[in-house]
Amino acid sequence: MSDQFKKHRYLWTLVGVSLVSLVAGLIIAANLNWTNPSCAKTEIPTVGGVPSFADLSQAVSPAVVNISTTKRVKGGGRVFDFFQGPRDRRNPMDDFFDKFFGGDIPQKEYKQKSLGSGFIIDSEGHILTNNHVVEDADEIKVILSDHKEFDAKVIGRDAKTDLALIKIKSGKGLPLIKLGNSDELRVGDWVVAIGNPFGLDHTVTAGIVSAKGRVIGAGPYDNFIQTDASINPGNSGGPLLNLKGEVVGINTAIFAGGQGIGFAIPINTAKDLLSQLKDKGKVTRGWLGVMIQKVTPELAKSFNLADEAGALVGDVTPGSPAEKSGIKPGDIIIEFNGKAIKEMNELPRLVAAVPVGKTVEVKVLREGKSQIFKVQIQELDEKQVASGPSQGKESLGLAVREFTPELARRFRMDYEPGILVVQIQEGSTAEEAGIQEGDLIKEVNRKPVRDLKTYQSLISSAKKGGNVLFRIKRGGMNLFVSLRMDE
Repeated sequence: MSDQFKKHRYLWTLVGVSLVSLVAGLIIAANLNWTNPSCAKTEIPTVGGVPSFADLSQAVSPAVVNISTTKRVKGGGRVFDFFQGPRDRRNPMDDFFDKFFGGDIPQKEYKQKSLGSGFIIDSEGHILTNNHVVEDADEIKVILSDHKEFDAKVIGRDAKTDLALIKIKSGKGLPLIKLGNSDELRVGDWVVAIGNPFGLDHTVTAGIVSAKGRVIGAGPYDNFIQTDASINPGNSGGPLLNLKGEVVGINTAIFAGGQGIGFAIPINTAKDLLSQLKDKGKVTRGWLGVMIQKVTPELAKSFNLADEAGALVGDVTPGSPAEKSGIKPGDIIIEFNGKAIKEMNELPRLVAAVPVGKTVEVKVLREGKSQIFKVQIQELDEKQVASGPSQGKESLGLAVREFTPELARRFRMDYEPGILVVQIQEGSTAEEAGIQEGDLIKEVNRKPVRDLKTYQSLISSAKKGGNVLFRIKRGGMNLFVSLRMDE
């Protein structure tokens, strides 16, 4: 290949890249709407061929507020903090203070302040924000974009979804913000975040929807929108907007150590709970009464399932709606109230949304056959847990003993027939799966085990290279574990 040809090819490559960039710029200017006719009517001003969010920001910002809270806490005071730092019982200086002050450092009450964001949703002065922004606050101040300040009071809170509704009194009309439909959001859509990161009021950032339905371990009803629009401390409670200026999410969390990864509560979640927060100050949820597990590939194989969809019932609470209807451990819930369950985490959200007292249909797979149960949903107690443990790759590698009343007394456990795990082989996949000493094996391959003879017979008859399905009890909770037999 000649040098001249290489030079011309390089130039044409540059021209090609420039043309691609120009086309991309024109597409962006057209608001990326070539595949979504419903969004084609939205026109975003452009500056130099790229979108400008200035008009959107100007229209919406007045309804976004700065929330400042004050909480009274007790501590050793700044002098003790300066000399000692946090209390550490291993610190020999603690002995000095304990002797000098009789074992009790003087406690001083001081005010702890924090900042957050929110947005006004109606003319009555109701403001949506995060629960963690106002939780346990003694004073709540709301500052509007025109720097007017108001005292606010909490109308309702829900810790499980991290939502809060507060209210201010204003003698004149307030700027409002429209609530959109988060279900219409698609991955790749433009979104704009407005809030008060680090106390810098009315900061505007833009990005795209990076993912939907994220589960980050924040609570039993995780269903976050992930965005790369910059979100930082102080943004909490602020709105995430679509290009129509409608709220599609409430900025809530950031990924520790990760830049450009933020999470927002879908606005539809808040809309579903708003009336309860207004009228009752809290949220009442439906309760089914099952402990569920993710259907892993190993479990799917053990249950002869075609795929890994659904939620595996590991345990059923005595006296619960599930037990009364006939649902049993080992059932795979594949449909609830007419909606298919593809992932385990979908079930708690669907159950919680059902009004207390309503009867719904629950479709399960039991021993390969589908069955439908009618369940009357009861009210969820705040202490009840609505999810289950995750599972990993597993295999045998454990020592067991027959569980006796004597062992029950030694381990301070209630006696019931079963096989006690007394040792886990180091490095085995049983250890990796989280099986623990003290677990009580209740079933092997769906057959009850009451003694060592039965246990050993079931294990020895298991196919080499196949999976063995254990049902174990741990701390009053039952769960399934699939263990792979060595070849």
